[in-house]
Amino acid sequence: MKILVVNGPNLNLLGQREPSIYGETSLEHLVEMLKDHGSKMGIYVDHIQSNSEGEIIDALHNAVGKWDGIILNAGAYTHYSYAIRDAVAAVKLPVIEIHISNIHAREEFRRQSVIAPVCIGQITGLGIEGYLLALDYFAKYFKKKS
Repeated sequence: MKILVVNGPNLNLLGQREPSIYGETSLEHLVEMLKDHGSKMGIYVDHIQSNSEGEIIDALHNAVGKWDGIILNAGAYTHYSYAIRDAVAAVKLPVIEIHISNIHAREEFRRQSVIAPVCIGQITGLGIEGYLLALDYFAKYFKKKS
């Protein structure tokens, strides 16, 4: 099984940006944790991060035929990018939307996700552990499918 992790705007600043909200773990350490966790379950994990909406859309499009599922933290694009939402719907791959902070307990503009309705699930507010839970879910999800 192969899972692509796609992180959007400002997630390159993990560990530095508002650590009281997003924690102190760097993006590099998070990716290392995901790869290690995935390998223990026989899951190959790769990662991209982009601050560009178009690059995120391209990554989603290019995932078809190469990846079994996607873990997507679209950052602020979550709340208004119909283009990313449409890309998730178009690729017909299982996508789990993830957020480090609890978007439903934050500012009003952060509480709505336009992407969640086309994902198989959403994990929010569990810190970076949410990424690991998404991998755990995919392991079970694909086991049921086989």
